[in-house]
Amino acid sequence: PLCNHFQRLMVGFLKSLLVMKFGSSKSCGLSKYHFLLPSELKLIQDMKEQFEETMLLSDRKCNTRVFHRKWKTAELSVPDRVLLVEAELDLVMEALGHPTAPGLAERHRHPLSFLAQAREDLRGCVSAPKHQPSGKLRHWLHKLEVAKERETDGCLEASAILHLFQVLSDLKCAALREECPSTRTP
Repeated sequence: PLCNHFQRLMVGFLKSLLVMKFGSSKSCGLSKYHFLLPSELKLIQDMKEQFEETMLLSDRKCNTRVFHRKWKTAELSVPDRVLLVEAELDLVMEALGHPTAPGLAERHRHPLSFLAQAREDLRGCVSAPKHQPSGKLRHWLHKLEVAKERETDGCLEASAILHLFQVLSDLKCAALREECPSTRTP
């Protein structure tokens, strides 16, 4: 009886340590983004290439550098990474929700639903009121808001699509938590 009680205590203790170390799978299910499926990457690559072909035919003049940063995602804390990717995916979904390229949303429903699902999965990972972003991230988030106000929908759409693989790389980094490498690969 004492041995069984001790075993139950140890099992409970180890479970609580695992939840503290890795987080509860119920609240933050990002593990599926550790390795992105080649089929998902291919669909997103196809969407990007089709958009690039359409963009070449347009006379867009965009100066936005929303996704340009002087720091790597791996340099951020894990909660900052989650906030970063959530903001990136918000921009992508907002920009692609009303595409300027004819038929883009219809032709690419699957990659868009994948990105929307990733954004929803991120929402349970950090409660914004409890976490204050670092100075680096705060500066980038401000730059993002300024770009949303000043840039045309077409330029935001172009920036979002042309940087999809950077967003996927940032998603993978957020999913890997402390194990995120300092190099960028989706």
